[in-house]
Amino acid sequence: MAPRAGQPEHRGPLLPGLLLLAVALSRPAAPCPFQCYCFGGPKLMLRCASGAELRQPPRDVPPDARNLTIVGANLTVLRAAAFAGGDADGEEAEAAGGGRLPLLTALRLTHNNIEMVEDGAFDGLPSLAALDLSHNPLRALGGDAFRGLPALRSLQLNHALARGGPALLAALDAALAPLDELRLLGLSGNALSRLPSAALSRPRLEQLDARLNALASLGPDELRALERNGGLPAPRLLLADNPLRCGCAARPLLAWMRNATERVPDARRLRCASPRALYDRPFLDLDEAGLRCAEGDADGRGEEVELAGPELEASYVFFGLVLALIGLIFLMVLYLNRRGIQRWMRNLREACRDQMEGYHYRYEQDADPRRAPASAAPAGSGATFPGSGL
Repeated sequence: MAPRAGQPEHRGPLLPGLLLLAVALSRPAAPCPFQCYCFGGPKLMLRCASGAELRQPPRDVPPDARNLTIVGANLTVLRAAAFAGGDADGEEAEAAGGGRLPLLTALRLTHNNIEMVEDGAFDGLPSLAALDLSHNPLRALGGDAFRGLPALRSLQLNHALARGGPALLAALDAALAPLDELRLLGLSGNALSRLPSAALSRPRLEQLDARLNALASLGPDELRALERNGGLPAPRLLLADNPLRCGCAARPLLAWMRNATERVPDARRLRCASPRALYDRPFLDLDEAGLRCAEGDADGRGEEVELAGPELEASYVFFGLVLALIGLIFLMVLYLNRRGIQRWMRNLREACRDQMEGYHYRYEQDADPRRAPASAAPAGSGATFPGSGL
């Protein structure tokens, strides 16, 4: 029977069918791990900030997670396959065909009190492109800590290596060796006296952040390691807030920077920390001929020897000119006030003469024997007094 004009068509069976189709096509969302926050969207993001209660990475992270952040926990040690959901040997990760988190691209583990990263700690994360371990007191790093990360492009280790010493720096050299796709490397705030050789030789490295370290200079070998062959662009180098020693050892760095200033974006912020004659001088304003070496540094006074350069001689000349100008001004002031000075001297001389005359008069009065007081007669003497009748 056809519906009447103006009467709505019956659509009862259509709505339940659409609901069943939507349920069939939709995939149930993975549960969010305990004490974590999950943010849905095209790329699922998780943030876990559980404080000291979280001592290991959560094992129930959804497999479609793209971004995982753990901040303020107490992880202490990152063991092998810590994020793959497997055991210490990573057997479950291998059985899962590349790990439980095959889509994870960004992992941030800052401020988690991590002291040790074992070999293979990031096994099972084949898509990981950005790893941040900044602000952790690292003391030990496995030589294979970053194995199994073929897509890693950004590694941040800012304020994380200062407590490890030379042994940690050697381990970092070995750990960075397989990261051929690395583009960004952050090593700021680590008190490094030299840069890891493996960091300088990464073939696709675009930027190395070495600010706020203990670098006195960069040697010729380090500068050559920054050069690239085969048409690849050379990396940018951030060097601000390092105590540069502006001696002869800094000549290669100064020449290299002047030939490629764009390679050091913060070049204008570089300052000399020694010798004292060049303290806080802009590094780029120096002359290579003025960067002198110490002669006979056996007594530890090499820095004083370096002060004998042309710049120090010029400072002595300038100081002498300033003293001469001050003396000339002083003489001119004396000349313009000569009459007042003469009057002041005359008044002073008269005041002194009056004072001395007063002292002389008083001395003469005291020295006159006629004004001396009569001494008393001794007892028992036979002296008589007028009018005594004796």
